[in-house]
Amino acid sequence: MADMPKINVKQAELKRISIGALERLGIEGGDAEAVADVLVMADLMGIHTHGVTRILSYGERIKIEGINAKPNITVRQAYPTVATLDGDNAIGPLLGSRALFKSMEMASEFGVGMVFVNGSNHFGPIMPYSFMAAEKGFMSFIASNATTTIAPYGGTLPKLGNNPLGFGFPNPKGEHFLLDMALSTVARAKIRAARDRQESIPLDWATDANGVPTNNPNEALSGMLQTIGGYKGYGLALAVDMLAGVLSGAAYLNHVKAWDKHPDQPQNLGHFFLTINTKGLGEADWLGERMADFSNIIRDTPAIDEGSPVQLPGERELKAYRYHVKNGLDYDAQQLGALQAP
Repeated sequence: MADMPKINVKQAELKRISIGALERLGIEGGDAEAVADVLVMADLMGIHTHGVTRILSYGERIKIEGINAKPNITVRQAYPTVATLDGDNAIGPLLGSRALFKSMEMASEFGVGMVFVNGSNHFGPIMPYSFMAAEKGFMSFIASNATTTIAPYGGTLPKLGNNPLGFGFPNPKGEHFLLDMALSTVARAKIRAARDRQESIPLDWATDANGVPTNNPNEALSGMLQTIGGYKGYGLALAVDMLAGVLSGAAYLNHVKAWDKHPDQPQNLGHFFLTINTKGLGEADWLGERMADFSNIIRDTPAIDEGSPVQLPGERELKAYRYHVKNGLDYDAQQLGALQAP
């Protein structure tokens, strides 16, 4: 199959196209811009599965009232440093953006800010939020629950999601440390790729429908993902759901609605945002020197393969971000056309 034609598009133009697409779905100007900022940044970082093309799937759900384009978002302030954001089934990146900035607002005054979010939907990747926080000098810990794709350790039915979590540590003198990870060994996309190549998969990637580890990608796609580190990843996935689901007042475990099976129903996903204002911990030079030393210790590790030097989390995405900000993105022409369609 021939490659689809590409169009080089700059950051500002991609944001303009995204805002226009969101406004046509009924999302108002300021809210549309907040959503676009998250999704455009995902594309700039090379995280295209969670970039602006997500607007198309969000839009399908908005049209059948599975997502609320004009929500009444409210904030309940439990303590000076702890708040809960009731999302009213809004589009996820809007709630993620609101929660991040509310968290940083509290951390600016009190040193730390914590926001729980309920009534949400898919909020994009974590790394753009972590990057925005780091750019302003805030450390971040962000997590979300998700649609069920994983069985409890030793079980045979999916009860918990591939719940992502992420950390961001600001570097005032260089590139930030950014970790964004889900808790399955691999994404389903890798299993589909193995199926298409007619290759077997490692036994720790997925199980069949009965919960038995399998090296057959077809059985895996009908089964469940496995967590990283076996029971340890299972425990982490539960802990994320406690933070993002139970404590937030959102749905949790298999109470979360699957957007692909019930697109017209609210998912009631939950998120968790914690930020710490690092500016009160020491001067920028102090933190910058420590971050540089930390990074250099890791990068100076001799590599197994000289062509693949040791890297820090987020390094690849930040390199892509800098490149695409300068040179633009080569974007699928058909997808760009779909985003601009009336």
